[in-house]
Amino acid sequence: MNTFADAKRSRSALPPFDLQRRPAGENQIVDEGDEVVSCSNVWKLFGTRAREAIAAIHGEGLSKDEVLARFGCVVAVKDVSFSIRKGEILAIMGLSGSGKSTLVRHVNRLIDATSGVIRLNGVDISKVTSAQLRSIRSKQVGMVFQDFALLPHWTVRDNVAFGLELQGVPKLERWAKAQAAIQRMDLKGWEDRVPSELSGGMRQRVGIARALAADPSVLLMDEPFGALDPLIRRDLQNQFLKLTRDLGKTTLFITHDLEEAFHLGDRIAIMKDGAIVQIGTAADIITSPADGYVAEFVRGISRVPILSARHIMSPVDPDAAPSAADIPVASPGTPLAELIATGARTRSDIMIVDQSGRAVGKVTIETMLSSMKEVR
Repeated sequence: MNTFADAKRSRSALPPFDLQRRPAGENQIVDEGDEVVSCSNVWKLFGTRAREAIAAIHGEGLSKDEVLARFGCVVAVKDVSFSIRKGEILAIMGLSGSGKSTLVRHVNRLIDATSGVIRLNGVDISKVTSAQLRSIRSKQVGMVFQDFALLPHWTVRDNVAFGLELQGVPKLERWAKAQAAIQRMDLKGWEDRVPSELSGGMRQRVGIARALAADPSVLLMDEPFGALDPLIRRDLQNQFLKLTRDLGKTTLFITHDLEEAFHLGDRIAIMKDGAIVQIGTAADIITSPADGYVAEFVRGISRVPILSARHIMSPVDPDAAPSAADIPVASPGTPLAELIATGARTRSDIMIVDQSGRAVGKVTIETMLSSMKEVR
């Protein structure tokens, strides 16, 4: 997929999602001490003159093509910084070649950064020993790939328990933990089957169960649902979302599909040519795209399942606001779809009140109608 038209065709091929997983803007991640993953000024260039090329990019603002022509280096990740807190899902999206998969492989050091710092649970992973790195990969990080990566002649149970076996966990203990993960992924009864006997969706369930069995603090998901049929894909997305919430897993989720990113991500990072061009909530991105590139991505995406009252209300003077008896009321987190339904039923503007009942804003019929329009 290399064009915006291709990206749009991919989105339109899928059934609509319930993007409003919780009231828009509600943030579950509040403790700054809960930071699990952080990347600071991370660069990855492939080529022998990588550091020289980075200096030239800083000094002369060279483009990706200019760096390749002048230094023979490919810019894969360009000065990326972000952090993810405990229990948060960060969806990293972009077209093919944008650097998203390369970036995620830095978190468990499958790829070493050219420069920059990556911390996992507070540890700079560039400074750990080989033994420590193996422990981090097997105990702290679970990874799920698009192509399943299952051992074809092993049973479902053995595939799920594989990571625990590498850790040296005794057989009965690892089978017990594997069974718990198998049941979480609705695979009970399939423990003794081999991958060739499973559908694509079931094989991906095995991959997710394997990642969960070791109880890692971080999940790295590299387009895990990209090869699945739309209905199976949607079902797995919803199940994965519930599991990560129930288990409190911190997740980097790679996708090339914007609707999937909006559906799953607490925040979304959009990449282009190795750089993050915007990072924020779905509402941030759809209402305030950082540039024309992002605006083109969100063109055609409905605002209705994404926005809530707080994003479209006009401020009011609490003392001058009409009473609740005079006008329908809603909270700042009320989804736009509910506001529209209320407005259509009452043919009235809606007063927005906080938890104490104090008026904090108003949504008019005209605002609701204009907010239904696609981003242009």
